[in-house]
Amino acid sequence: MYLNTFAHGSAPLDMTGTDEFRSLLASAADLGIAHAPEVPYRSCNIVLRQMRFHFLEWGRPDAPPIVLLHGGHQSAHSWDLVSLHLAQRYRVLALDQRGHGDSEWARDVLYSNHEMSLDAEAFISAMGLHRPLLIGHSMGGRNAMLLIRRDPALPRAAVIVDVGPELSDKGRSVITGFVQVNQEFDDLEHFVSNVRKYDPYRPREHIERTVKYNMLQRADGKFVSKCDSNPRRLNIARGSGPLENISLQDVERFDLPVLLVRGANSNILAPDAADRFAAALPRGSLVTVPDCGHNVHGQNTKGFIAALSDFLQANAAG
Repeated sequence: MYLNTFAHGSAPLDMTGTDEFRSLLASAADLGIAHAPEVPYRSCNIVLRQMRFHFLEWGRPDAPPIVLLHGGHQSAHSWDLVSLHLAQRYRVLALDQRGHGDSEWARDVLYSNHEMSLDAEAFISAMGLHRPLLIGHSMGGRNAMLLIRRDPALPRAAVIVDVGPELSDKGRSVITGFVQVNQEFDDLEHFVSNVRKYDPYRPREHIERTVKYNMLQRADGKFVSKCDSNPRRLNIARGSGPLENISLQDVERFDLPVLLVRGANSNILAPDAADRFAAALPRGSLVTVPDCGHNVHGQNTKGFIAALSDFLQANAAG
């Protein structure tokens, strides 16, 4: 049983009348996130590459487009507070990537960054988006970089959030460990408590409001992760090789404006690795957001929005 509301068919679902939207507005008020009094916000489905994908669409259809790609074991809803704010000026499309959120699980259990980057490229094409600004966090940031490597002219500009060619193995192991022990629960309170220990930056109330986007209730009553666990269960190794890996030499050919956003206390992207990444980008810049770790936009949403503001105004529209 799903715990959240989303479009079940081809017709978009207006989300502004739901309890979930009212809960989001409460979180925005708690955190001081500015937004318009009336915000177009829809849940939608689309078929791409023979799979059904779910996405959230915010703002006016004629506004400059921004595409958001979430991190691993997260969903399009991880951007909700950011999307709510950005919808004042932009058309925001947050994609649930394959095997995540409310998108279909891959029948062939292919979850490589390469495949996901092809999904994002197909999404941009199918939606008829002309040179959108691309924002990707963690896994989504890697997918964005692979897309840019194939076609640097496709996005107008890009924001890469707390990921890069050089990552901390220790930080990645911490995340992997958290994911492995948070697959199945008898009650949601257990999961909320675990998230609170893992992520001390977000208020408990905000975690409670968003837990429904990470879990679903199985037929036996247990709560399980919405992210496809088949790769781990089947011991399928993560993809590797030239299609998967991004190097500093690769990003030297990224001829577009790129903003790298790092969380000040990130255990994934070390300060020196972020400096090398930003220096390698021909038109790159680096900003460090205080009072947060790896999940920058969720742990310090106001700081993240402030870090984006000037870059978006300069680059989101032609």
